[in-house]
Amino acid sequence: MPSVVKINVLTVPAEQREVLEQRFASRAGAVEGSDGFEWFELLRPLEGTDQYLVYTRWRSEEDFRNWMEGSMKAAHQGTSGGEGGERPKPAASGSTLWSFEVVQQASPK
Repeated sequence: MPSVVKINVLTVPAEQREVLEQRFASRAGAVEGSDGFEWFELLRPLEGTDQYLVYTRWRSEEDFRNWMEGSMKAAHQGTSGGEGGERPKPAASGSTLWSFEVVQQASPK
């Protein structure tokens, strides 16, 4: 069964880039222990766009959905240390999820 790739496209204003990157750095390890998780990358745009890409790869669509309904949903519903326990303002102003199936891959020899 081929792996599935999920790419979350986040629109991030220039003044929120550092905030977004810090939030991802502070969540390090949050997805890595999930069943079926294979890979994560946060991709910063170099030029011509304000969109970050959050790349995750999963053993199956079912594994991704289980993570979405489990630990990811719980993490996004909790508080993240804002003043008075309030949730911080989102760093991204928009989000789109792309889904792909891995049909070919290569690694260094």
